[in-house]
Amino acid sequence: MEAVMDTRKTLTERVLFALAFELLAVALCAPLLAWLMGKPLDHMGALTLMMSLLAMAWNVVFNGVFERAERRLGLRRTVALRVVHASLFEGGLVALAVPLVAWWLGVSWWEALLFDIGILLFFLPYTMAFNWGYDVLRARWIAHRVAARPC
Repeated sequence: MEAVMDTRKTLTERVLFALAFELLAVALCAPLLAWLMGKPLDHMGALTLMMSLLAMAWNVVFNGVFERAERRLGLRRTVALRVVHASLFEGGLVALAVPLVAWWLGVSWWEALLFDIGILLFFLPYTMAFNWGYDVLRARWIAHRVAARPC
């Protein structure tokens, strides 16, 4: 009888996933936000880094809960489920980030919410594309490991 490989994600994999996601996001966002907001790169870079650390923690927690629910409910990663996943993730992150943005930029919560909505317009498709790409690459890696395994 052939052994089945466990394909659940470990905590280490979740942390590495979050780091890759956030490093790419910081590299894209810090200079773009500095330019769009007319603020110094170091000021917007610090905000981007703080938001990234917040997002990494949220990413690990949210994806762990989401994937557990996904398994229990027997859901498949369809386009619709990916939209739900990205929307719930980003909605939760906005709720966590608004107080940070308001404090760092010295703006009202309303202005911070508008700022976060602008960020969301970038991150919603970025999140969906990054997760989808990761899933495709991970599936190929697992298939390669299964194929290379001795019988």
